[in-house]
Amino acid sequence: MTGTAQRFFISYAGVDRQWAEWVGWHLERSGHQVRLDVWDWRTGDDFVERMDEALAQSDAVVALFSKSYFEPGRWTREEWSAVVGRRERLIPVAVEPFTDAEVPPLLATKVRKNLYALDETSAIAALREAVDGGRRPSAAPAFPGGGAPGVPDEPVGPGEAVVPDGPRPRLPGSTERPELWNVRPANRDFSGREAEIERLRAGLLRGRRSAVYTLHGMGGFGKTQIALEYAHRFADQYDLVWWIDAEQSDQIPVHYTELADRVGVAVAEAGAELNARALLRYLRRQSRWLVILDNAEDPEQIEPWLPEGQGHVLITSRNPNWRRIAQPMALDVFTRADSLAYLRSRIEGIAEEQTELLAKDLGDLPLALAQAAGVIENGMTVDRYRRLLTENTGRILREGEAPGYSASLEAAVSIAAGRLADRHPEAGALLRLAAFLATIPGDPDDLMWPQAALEPLRRYGLARIDGEALQIHRLTQAVLRDHVTPEQTRAIHDDAAAVLAVVAPGDPQSPVSWPLWATLTSHLTAQHIGVRDRAELRATLLDAVHFLIRSGRPRTAVELATGLREVWTTQSGPDDLDVLSCTQYLGHATSDLGDMWAARPIIEDAFARRRRTLGDDHPDTLKSANDLAAILGGLGEYAESHRMDEETFARRREVLGEDHPETFQSANNLAASLRVLGDYAPALRMDEDTFARRRRVLGEDHPDTLQSATNVGGGLADVGKLPESRHTLEDTVARCRRTLGDDHYATLAAVSRLASTLFALGEYEEARRLHEDILARRRRLVGDDHHDTLTSVNGLASTLHGLGEYEEARRLHEDNLARRRRLFGDDHPDTCTSALNLAVSLHSAGRYAEARLMDEDTLARRRRALGDDHPDTLRTAENLAVTLHALRHHSEAVRLLEDTRARQRRVLGDDHPDTQRATRNLANAYISVGKKFKAQQLMAKKKPKRRLGRKSR
Repeated sequence: MTGTAQRFFISYAGVDRQWAEWVGWHLERSGHQVRLDVWDWRTGDDFVERMDEALAQSDAVVALFSKSYFEPGRWTREEWSAVVGRRERLIPVAVEPFTDAEVPPLLATKVRKNLYALDETSAIAALREAVDGGRRPSAAPAFPGGGAPGVPDEPVGPGEAVVPDGPRPRLPGSTERPELWNVRPANRDFSGREAEIERLRAGLLRGRRSAVYTLHGMGGFGKTQIALEYAHRFADQYDLVWWIDAEQSDQIPVHYTELADRVGVAVAEAGAELNARALLRYLRRQSRWLVILDNAEDPEQIEPWLPEGQGHVLITSRNPNWRRIAQPMALDVFTRADSLAYLRSRIEGIAEEQTELLAKDLGDLPLALAQAAGVIENGMTVDRYRRLLTENTGRILREGEAPGYSASLEAAVSIAAGRLADRHPEAGALLRLAAFLATIPGDPDDLMWPQAALEPLRRYGLARIDGEALQIHRLTQAVLRDHVTPEQTRAIHDDAAAVLAVVAPGDPQSPVSWPLWATLTSHLTAQHIGVRDRAELRATLLDAVHFLIRSGRPRTAVELATGLREVWTTQSGPDDLDVLSCTQYLGHATSDLGDMWAARPIIEDAFARRRRTLGDDHPDTLKSANDLAAILGGLGEYAESHRMDEETFARRREVLGEDHPETFQSANNLAASLRVLGDYAPALRMDEDTFARRRRVLGEDHPDTLQSATNVGGGLADVGKLPESRHTLEDTVARCRRTLGDDHYATLAAVSRLASTLFALGEYEEARRLHEDILARRRRLVGDDHHDTLTSVNGLASTLHGLGEYEEARRLHEDNLARRRRLFGDDHPDTCTSALNLAVSLHSAGRYAEARLMDEDTLARRRRALGDDHPDTLRTAENLAVTLHALRHHSEAVRLLEDTRARQRRVLGDDHPDTQRATRNLANAYISVGKKFKAQQLMAKKKPKRRLGRKSR
């Protein structure tokens, strides 16, 4: 290549890495500089940062156009911006055929050079012309009949070339195979695994001498398929590719002898071992060879037969213990995206929803996906296959052609399990037991198992082992269960109950214990093993329900508690202590789902039975009293809720003491009832005391302490201390997210309260962002009609109103009011809040008469339910006065504002934001009736705003 030395960045799709290396090698050989990710970037580098650096330092982008290059979803935003944003410095070269319709419009007009379907000399010339530009010939062109292919030995072009380490890469795309080749045909249905193949290729190329890689994973993960695809995809980069079935390690010398004969180093009268040694000596002197040892099991038996030299060894194995002699590369199941792509490619016309469901049912296991596709291709519907997969898993997993796989999943699992049981009986027994327990996708099982039994499971590829944790694919479990007799099943159930009974995860209320509780609960609720009637597991099962409630999984808690209550009531009667505890948890979880009406009779039943059998002061009775008071508060029966909270708090202090966690709970609930009654100052004092006690007794990051911190932050806002509220809530939100996660109900409550404080501070954009995020999470977690979701809708709508998006705010308030009326009735305080806020929206739209009617109705309901001096009542009265002023009923507005402001000063104080807003509104009303001097006195000679303001809640 000729011309001035340039700096190039190469942009390519992962499957075209061979082309990228070939182009880069020849550009650098010609004196240019190349930035290529697989040469210049290291593991752990920041992708965006390195790309920015490379582009900033490059004169042009060489883009390798192919079908894969334009696949939807392949591009990162950064790379697309880089390529499209630098169109004037883009050099496109095509490395495979494609249609113009496949090229994005922004790139379709670029003239490109084709490198594919050329011999290497012609391809180099095409690359030269693409980079340096076309030139008129100085002599007669060569006869176009073709010439001997070749590559210049010396660099042609400016400067000294810098050639990448290693042998010159060959021109990709050749359909010819090495002369020494014994690999079976490629699997035409191979799909996915691009990241794994790229990682494997990169690892083998990094090897200084012979590079040895081991693909390991459980049965059905497609280890052999990746090796086969690698051999075919990179065949043109090797002079020798030899595939050996290495399951019987003592036969490896025999396979080597065949290759020794092919390369001419075998001696007819010598034995297999001597000829195999001769082959190893031969390979040590050669380069560009690939030896694949498929299905090898024992590293110690394989090690003596590992080739050395300038070549590559690829091993596939179920056994992961190869690190001493090879670079291990663990395989997992398909990503869901790869599963969906594979099913779409195999099953014509499959619906998107069916594709997702089938992939989920099959656990993204490559072999199972291949078998399923084979069965469905032959006429079975997807729905019927899924049904049979549930009803008769073992039988359906024997069916279906799986191209490239040597056996069905059922056969592969059965053979491996049989060998395990024969050679390691204890491990076989453990495997059968684990087949009846739960599968926990993404997380290892944290139950403690005997190490001596775990290691064989690992070696045979039947389970994933991490320390003493065990994980088995659910389809493997299904096959194993299908081979267990009824007698064995009964014994396994007994063993499972014994194992689960001795597990001690810790306090179900502590987030530290939740990961182990999640694992244990999955086993306790596994569908293939019944433990609900086991007396020795009752305490553990109750703790599991409690864990589900405290960790924010009320739906699962309801399902488990409902089943336990039914079984235990039949066994022991409705007044049994365990039954009553289960009933209490069921009511609690039902209320957490948002169904207060269904929760109330459950909790009332437990409370009545405990009072009758245990007495009023028993700790269990007080638990039911606490829960019933909370339910009554949620249903808007504030007076009775407050009375019960006061009584329960007094009894718990007497029975349990000031610093008992259950006393803290009652103090927390009593403060909440004071708050909803409008007694903000005493509620805040009680919350602050409870927060201090919980922090001292339970710790800074205990969920109960975080709940109290949220209450203190909200209480500070209630009394008008907005900056202090913000500081407290921001700290609490950070702690909640770190300790409980973004989706926990306590985190969402803290973020919601922070958003409300930001709204009160006028920071509407940030409040909007938080409200939108919380609303999306709550809708996903608990549904559209949950009281927490409706609270988030209310907050978002009010914030949108503050931002001037009146129509959207009104639409949300209208929908929220309709839902709250349907769920809670017209008189519920939350319904009144939605009615007030809708009236604010109507007022802003100039629909004053409608706003007045709604304000008047809401004010009457709030006076009746909350009293004349409740802050919510006073806000409603103030909003009505503002609407009356807009309707030019100035005198009536003045009288109502004077009364409202006087009450707010007495209840909230002069410095509270509500009192200050009412003062401004009254001053404006005075001006409207000609009392300017009175207005000036009211505002202490500060010029009042000309427009009256309404308050959303």
